[in-house]
Amino acid sequence: MDSNRHELGARELFQAQSHLYKHIFNYISSMSLKCAVELGIPDILHNHGGQPITLPELVSALKIQPTKAGSIYRLMRLLVHSGFFCVTKKSTHDEEAYCLTPSSRLLLKDNSNCLSAFVLAMHDPAFSTPWQSLAGWFREDGHITTPFESAHGLNFWDYGKQNPEFNTLFSQAMASDSQMANLVVKDCKPIFEGLNSLVDVGGGTGSFSRILSEEFPSMKCTVFDLPHVVANSPDHTNNLNFIGGDMFQHIPPADAFLFKLVFHAYGDEDCVKILKKCREAISSKSDNHGEGKVIIIDIVINEKEDEHELTEAKLFFDMLMMVVVTGRERNEKEWQNIFLEAGFNHYKITPLFGLRSLIEVSP
Repeated sequence: MDSNRHELGARELFQAQSHLYKHIFNYISSMSLKCAVELGIPDILHNHGGQPITLPELVSALKIQPTKAGSIYRLMRLLVHSGFFCVTKKSTHDEEAYCLTPSSRLLLKDNSNCLSAFVLAMHDPAFSTPWQSLAGWFREDGHITTPFESAHGLNFWDYGKQNPEFNTLFSQAMASDSQMANLVVKDCKPIFEGLNSLVDVGGGTGSFSRILSEEFPSMKCTVFDLPHVVANSPDHTNNLNFIGGDMFQHIPPADAFLFKLVFHAYGDEDCVKILKKCREAISSKSDNHGEGKVIIIDIVINEKEDEHELTEAKLFFDMLMMVVVTGRERNEKEWQNIFLEAGFNHYKITPLFGLRSLIEVSP
């Protein structure tokens, strides 16, 4: 009996060890994906005439030393295991060959929903370095608000101002993420129909607003962001323009105010301030009679309903917001609290595909 208990205990300990090692080395999966993007492997597979590509063909297309073929095999083996590529058999010689999966198709340069820029930005040292000082930040006396500031001596927003190259990379990442919006805008048509004007607050380079302006040509869209963000914005169109400013000071009046992945970057107090500026903008617009609304695309944590992998991704984002900025991801009750405190009494949450939900908020 004692022997059986000992064997069971040993088995559990080794399972626990495996669990620990998996999470200790999670970064290897992430960095391997970054490597694949930098090497252009997804595009090489895509441009191979629609046919799976063998290892020798892949090595040749990469223009690297044939002696590194074994290392490419090991890289691809991990990425296949992680679901970024798959393996099939070439009928001619029964040789293994690689092909794309839905995840790696999102990394193709000619895909309008390409997320390669997002992969590269999130692995920039500006993002990865602060994690090395996370424990030290917890022990600090509290005058430094984020591990990002502790690592770089600047908060995230000031760092972007002083590092144009990083700011451009981050803007490209946000733009690539916004392109995914075209997959859901048509499903959300009733939310935008009937609006004469919309301000995309924190809209960056205007990728999402451009999609909206094309889908709703009678709606005037204004991208409102910090002056250095919109300084090199694309050309204005008949129903799309760009304005620089500070959302904590003033938000231009409109029928609706869009916030895509903005509120999760700020603490509750700042979110309430921004929403109060929206209320002022609603009241100051003479032709909407106080009937304006706020449209939020952001994460809503729902651990009881969401699948494990989806919740894990949301919690990763929550930690990212804690380390890089002063924000957080919120559950429905936490969202409700900031809406009520800002003077909004009505809200509706519509889960979208993936991590985000669409939240309509009105007075």
